[in-house]
Amino acid sequence: MKRITPVLASLLSGWLLLSTPAQAAPNATSNAANTTATAAPKVLRYAFPIAETGFDPSQLSDIYSRTVTAGIFEALYRYDHLARPVQIKPLVAAGMPETSDDFRTFTIKIQPGIYFADDAVFKGKKRELTAHDFVYSFKRYADPALKSPGWSSFEEADLVGLAALRKQALDSKKPFDYDKEVEGLRALDRYTLQLKTTKARPRLIESIMVGSDLYGALAREVVEHYGDKIAEHPVGTGPFRLAEWRRSSRIVLEKNPDYRERVYDAEATTDDAEGQAIQARFQGRRIPMLDRIEVAIIEEVQPRWLSFLNAEKDLLERVPAEFISQAMPNGKVAPNLAKRGVQGFRVIGPDNTLSTFNMDDPVVGGYTPDKIALRRAISLAIDVQREIRLARRGQAVQAQSPMVPHTTGYSADYKSETGDYDPARAMALLDLYGYVDADGDGWRDLPDGKPLVVIRNTQPDNASRQLDELWQKNLKAVGIKAQFKTAKWPENLKSARGGKFMIWGVGSSASQPDGVSALQRLYGPATGGQNLSRFKLPEYDAIYDRLQALPDGPEREALFLQAKRIATTYMPYKQHVHRILTDMAHPWVAGYRRPLFWQDWWQYVDIDESKKPK
Repeated sequence: MKRITPVLASLLSGWLLLSTPAQAAPNATSNAANTTATAAPKVLRYAFPIAETGFDPSQLSDIYSRTVTAGIFEALYRYDHLARPVQIKPLVAAGMPETSDDFRTFTIKIQPGIYFADDAVFKGKKRELTAHDFVYSFKRYADPALKSPGWSSFEEADLVGLAALRKQALDSKKPFDYDKEVEGLRALDRYTLQLKTTKARPRLIESIMVGSDLYGALAREVVEHYGDKIAEHPVGTGPFRLAEWRRSSRIVLEKNPDYRERVYDAEATTDDAEGQAIQARFQGRRIPMLDRIEVAIIEEVQPRWLSFLNAEKDLLERVPAEFISQAMPNGKVAPNLAKRGVQGFRVIGPDNTLSTFNMDDPVVGGYTPDKIALRRAISLAIDVQREIRLARRGQAVQAQSPMVPHTTGYSADYKSETGDYDPARAMALLDLYGYVDADGDGWRDLPDGKPLVVIRNTQPDNASRQLDELWQKNLKAVGIKAQFKTAKWPENLKSARGGKFMIWGVGSSASQPDGVSALQRLYGPATGGQNLSRFKLPEYDAIYDRLQALPDGPEREALFLQAKRIATTYMPYKQHVHRILTDMAHPWVAGYRRPLFWQDWWQYVDIDESKKPK
């Protein structure tokens, strides 16, 4: 057996590097600045632009719910808050995993003495975290009754016997057997977890061992007690616990009073001046430093912007594009805000926005040449540069493939048809495949003469309306009639998962440095989960499977290229942009740095009451 050191993923070139971590933790008693019992509670107030869906990790695919669960649950490993390139470190694990030379057996030791937050289910007794909790929590993704969108990640992790246990439940139509031992997912003893995969999985740590929002441990007795209400009663080992929840309105978390002694140990690189300054300020401080987080749901951009300007909110994540010129003209904090000490943070996100075509839809779906031509024509008709200028106020760059910045497989130099705007070519394609105006009403019809109408699901907010107007104008220019179906984001997500839509515009953010996660959106077995388009192509699935098993190198990069070309050829998604993410914070918010692939950052920030206006 050999010990795996943390993976350092280059944000620029996409290569992976092994490096030995610093294991010594700083002395928690070395800094006297920790919060005292008489200090005023430190509260972080900010807003989500879209409503949450719930707090059961097995059910989540939206970033907003995952931001909450990341503060409540804890995974085996975590990303260093400051390190760029990113670095993986133990969280509840006692060290980095031991792995076999063939990357098929992983053994992880759990730290003893970690406890779940207090809950009535425990009847006043402290409940210790064990390896068995991870076995149970991971099995929940395989339970057919839960219909977890995260099952695709575990399915491709290929844990020996887990898919068979799921199939047994499906075939027998009996409840999933949580008590049956699975060879690939076992607790060897109270504190030792072992994972075995059928095929080599060199990056298994990235796929299911890091990410507290999805892969943290739940206690079985809590889940069984609350049943289908578990999404309302999340109980984890993390630094915060849910104190209040008014659905789609207000979420409040409070510091977990029983959280173990843990200190700030983030490590910035020597050439990272901003990171070094944060590290110097907080190194050795006990975390979390906040006592309370209050999250409001404010979907309209103007009220959200004004709530920040009026200091009703301490932090504004993703400054709305409509106000970017007032907030950070030319990439710098506006003078009037700078005088108030407002901080600005700007980075190209590891994300993309895309229009999803339902491949099962009778109008835009299908694999025949005429259906492919329709999707490619729609893609060519969309003026993404105009979208960037007008709707996004310059806060984005053109996307050329499903791959996103800061991940393997991404190249800023790559160019494809998915990034082209060419209405003339779009109309030529439509004419060639019979999408002509057969009845003379000014709109193109289907090849069989029936009306061609494309229906795009959308949300009732100003940003979505601006994008819809551009979409409609672009399609009208090539003779395609567009209609819009408006619903709240969670409702649209539910429709997309069930395949009950034609087209939907959505954003996607990477959760790990390995770019293969973005390609899951076209992977057949992930249909109903991450594969919202319901795209199914055996040739593509074979490439995806090989990408999972191969170590990083030229052969894997060649497969990334093949996958990108297939995505362009069949066009199950129209790739739009990679967003430039601009966040702002008032001067009393200290230690903030936008995370790239993870959601757990609340424990690393502080509120400096001395900088608040008196």
